[in-house]
Amino acid sequence: MSRDLLEEYLRYLTAVQGCSEHTIRAYRSDLEQFQGQVGSVLSVDAKRIRHWLLELGESGVAARTVARKLSVVRSWMRYLEREGIRDNPARRMLAPRFRARLPRVLTMDEMAAMMETATRGQGALGIRNWAIVETLYGAGLRSQETIGMDLKDLDLEQGILRVLGKGGKPREVPIGSYGIRALTQYLTVARPQLLRRSIQAVFLNHRGGRLTTRSLRRIVKATMLKTGTSRNVSPHWLRHSYATHLLMNGADLRVVQELLGHASLKTTQIYTHISQDQLTRVYQNAHPRAHHT
Repeated sequence: MSRDLLEEYLRYLTAVQGCSEHTIRAYRSDLEQFQGQVGSVLSVDAKRIRHWLLELGESGVAARTVARKLSVVRSWMRYLEREGIRDNPARRMLAPRFRARLPRVLTMDEMAAMMETATRGQGALGIRNWAIVETLYGAGLRSQETIGMDLKDLDLEQGILRVLGKGGKPREVPIGSYGIRALTQYLTVARPQLLRRSIQAVFLNHRGGRLTTRSLRRIVKATMLKTGTSRNVSPHWLRHSYATHLLMNGADLRVVQELLGHASLKTTQIYTHISQDQLTRVYQNAHPRAHHT
């Protein structure tokens, strides 16, 4: 019975909430682990859930991860309550406190070096990889948004990309001249070479199919390694860098919120801490009166 309820919930997340395959896998993993430790979702009570949270903490699971797992369980319980299946004992349960970790970003110089390296890519795959990193950084896209784009979502004459964000929420984002140039080169020269069958996906793998998030991560990491750094850069670093660099150069916080597709301004505000931290470091290194003699 619990297995059936879980499958129904995951189908709901896919069909109604528009969650990605990556999100569904993560939810399935957390909820299967939860049921494996507490028993049937139909009989678990608040006391058992609190005990489960305590067990996670004592076993060394990070507070951030515990908070995420509780959020997933709470969402499932809320769904079961809405369906009239059972009450929600996790409704008012508090997650453990943790100090928010600042997103990792590249400096503008590091970003420029990465893009310069990408432009030197050879062959169809090299041009594709250049277009990918220019799109990730030039439009601040999530991995899933990038690989999910179809040809109809590109308006390069206007410099606009149409993407489907979290929860299936669509938005339009601008992309600059560098991104337009890279995408145009990819679409006219590289993509026809990769094409094996009729497919609408913008970014194709070497077999002519749609790229996966794993492949995207590999492409970004490999491009960064070619600059001579060993930093394990992921696609999300480019999105974080996009937001941080916009704010450092005077962009309005609410504009950045819209560009990123954040539902809450609070989510976007984390980038103000990064840009302030970077500004402070620049001041400390460059101003003649920043240090005591």
